[in-house]
Amino acid sequence: MTGRIAGIARHGRPKGPMETLDHVHVSIESGLAGDFRGSVKPGGRGRRQVSLIERGDWDRAMAETGHSLPWQERRANLLVDGLDLPQVPGTRLRIGTVVLLVTQECDPCSRMETIAPGLKAALTPDWRGGVLARVVAGGDIAIGDTIEVEHP
Repeated sequence: MTGRIAGIARHGRPKGPMETLDHVHVSIESGLAGDFRGSVKPGGRGRRQVSLIERGDWDRAMAETGHSLPWQERRANLLVDGLDLPQVPGTRLRIGTVVLLVTQECDPCSRMETIAPGLKAALTPDWRGGVLARVVAGGDIAIGDTIEVEHP
């Protein structure tokens, strides 16, 4: 199963603005370069280094809430197109040399409700809020790159 990277975003500080990018370096130590969530804290497991959301899931949430917000308002790092993200922790995702290990569902938080009434509920079913991943192998990624699922 393959799809493609349709968007890349990062935020340099908690609750800070999202910055969209055409390409970014990804590392085991820091996740997406410049994204505050990517750094693994001492003794931490890095379960939230990279967040991914499916374009179709975001579009469905927007349709259900009657809003038309850009995907990065979800505060995810990667927008994936043409791929059903696996809902199985331990599954690997490959983007060129970059390998991400799915760790858990990215549950929508109360901040989604602040952005748009009904958005938290619209992102809740069937892992619509996306997946969280840890970086297993680093490298550079860019919009348009292929993303593929490697089953455990």
